[in-house]
Amino acid sequence: MLQIYNSYSKHKEVFKSIEPNKVRMYVCGITVYDLCHLGHARMFVVFDVVFRYLQRLGYDVTYIRNITDIDDKIIKRAAENGEDYFVLTQRYIDLMHKDCRALGVLPPTVEPKATENIDEIIRMVSTLIEKGYAYQAQNGDVYYRVKRFESYGGLSGRNIDELRAGERVDIDEHKEDPLDFVLWKAAKPGEPTWASPWGEGRPGWHIECSAMSTRFLGNHFDIHGGGMDLQFPHHENEIAQSEACTGEPYVNYWIHNGFIRMDGEKMSKSLGNFFTVQDVMKRFRPEEIRFFILSSHYRSPLNYTDANLQNARSSLSRLYTALRGWERVDSQALFDESPIVAYTERFETAMNDDFNTPEAFAVLFDMATEINRHRDENPEYAQNMAHALRENATVLGLLQEDAEVYLHSAPAKLEGDQLERDEIEALITERSKARQTKNWAESDRIRDYLKEQGVVLEDSGENTIWRRE
Repeated sequence: MLQIYNSYSKHKEVFKSIEPNKVRMYVCGITVYDLCHLGHARMFVVFDVVFRYLQRLGYDVTYIRNITDIDDKIIKRAAENGEDYFVLTQRYIDLMHKDCRALGVLPPTVEPKATENIDEIIRMVSTLIEKGYAYQAQNGDVYYRVKRFESYGGLSGRNIDELRAGERVDIDEHKEDPLDFVLWKAAKPGEPTWASPWGEGRPGWHIECSAMSTRFLGNHFDIHGGGMDLQFPHHENEIAQSEACTGEPYVNYWIHNGFIRMDGEKMSKSLGNFFTVQDVMKRFRPEEIRFFILSSHYRSPLNYTDANLQNARSSLSRLYTALRGWERVDSQALFDESPIVAYTERFETAMNDDFNTPEAFAVLFDMATEINRHRDENPEYAQNMAHALRENATVLGLLQEDAEVYLHSAPAKLEGDQLERDEIEALITERSKARQTKNWAESDRIRDYLKEQGVVLEDSGENTIWRRE
């Protein structure tokens, strides 16, 4: 049975969906004012695996991942560029989709934008005002009354009195309480605005997700996810808004992925220590980046180093090498072979333990070893095992390329100066002739030259196969 670590309860819980065989999941997407960095990529990949595995278990999954397309940072960046905010956001939405496609991230069921859900946001704010959970201040902004929501702090584990005591001295004088947060911002000169019962303005950040999640998934749904940095205040505020508005529980399971770190610090735009996905893809294949992201448990910190990405490259090469020469098999009968069933059960046991991808990887490597061991003596079994390896890896979004294509393609850092495939195969032909005439010096010279060019040769009898290093 699938167990998920629930950030709200702080322990693993057996997963049980609200509706039999159906899962409703919402994940906080990104604010589109710049390129995606590796921290964003981790969120995309982690919840893509959650999405894929829930489907593997037979659930009909409705996956909503929002886009924040109106925000202070967006307005500031658009003004700096001298362009309309919607031109800026559409450009970065397109680039985000490009990165996601490269990383093998499946599209969500629906990807709503904040600006397309203004009516829902206004209705929710109006309800909160009617119920006494919100008020309009003298400056025109609408705020949420945190003190009215008794269980505030339940997700983050923070005490409301300690939070209030820790607030800065220069608080907003228009608030009733330092902890109150904005639901609707009154219009400012030069900013995009929408009409509302409280005058022209735009939504606050937190209310966007409450409105979009409940619109597409209902008042009470199964899973809410996002980066660990969103637990407080964003997700804490979502719970307060949503439950006060609907009078129902909001979410059953909260899932948060950990940070990517560089030199011990969280990778983020605010710290200026981030790498964009596009920067990293200039040197590493997208599948290598995806493997790197999944090499650590999703809740653990992930340390960015070139060495760790090189390890991902080597690991993928090892798995693809095991798949080499085995065509895809459509028949499901192969899963009746008990050894193959046992490996697949081990894989699912790992994934059932809070999506434990490092343990799942260990099973995939054991399967690769089994394929290599039986390649010659029992090729039918090896081929069936290769198919099962691919099927399990599909859950992780890996090993979907043809093995020969992958092994013969150059790593990104070599593109532009690597030997072409025809050149490599011509040199291998020359080497084969040298071996036939027992010209071992020439044979070794060609092998060494190819190795210098990042090409590894593997001799099997009179045949030679090759792969990029």
